[in-house]
Amino acid sequence: MITKNTAMSVMIRNEVFSCFVFYGVLLVIKMYVIAIITGQVRLRKKAFANPEDALRHGGLQYHREDPYVERCKRAHINDLENILPFLFLGAIYSLTGPSLMAARLHFLVFFMSRVLHSVAYLLALRAPTRSLAYIVAQIPCVSMALQILTSVAAYA
Repeated sequence: MITKNTAMSVMIRNEVFSCFVFYGVLLVIKMYVIAIITGQVRLRKKAFANPEDALRHGGLQYHREDPYVERCKRAHINDLENILPFLFLGAIYSLTGPSLMAARLHFLVFFMSRVLHSVAYLLALRAPTRSLAYIVAQIPCVSMALQILTSVAAYA
C-alpha cells in the first residue's frame, strides 16, 4: 500500500517533476509580485476599483480608472491566462518521462519568456518585445501538449 508520504517522496525524487515544481513556484511568486505591483500602483495613483476603497483613501473622486493601473491589471490577467495552463501541462508532461535536459529547457524558456513579457508589459517596452516573449513562451507549451497527447493517444 502506497502511503501519502511515499507517493510524495516518489514525485519529489522525480528530477523532472522537481524541476517543474521549482519553475512553477517561481511563476506563482511572479504572479504575486505583479498583483502587489498592481496594488501599489493603485495606491500611488489613487485609482480604486471599488467605492469603499476610494472613500478610505480620500473620497469617491478616486473611484476611477488609471491607464497604468489598467496596464498592470492586464499584465496580471495575461499571467493567469498563460501560467495556469503551463502549470497543468508541465505537471502532466513531467510524468511522461521526458529527459531532464529537455524538460528543463521547456520550463526555463517558458519562465524567462514570461518574466520578459511582464517586464515589457509593465515598462511599456517597444513592440514587438511583448509579442515575441508571448510567442516564445507558447513554444514549450505546444511542445509539451503534443508530447502529452502522443503519450496518451493509445488510451483515447
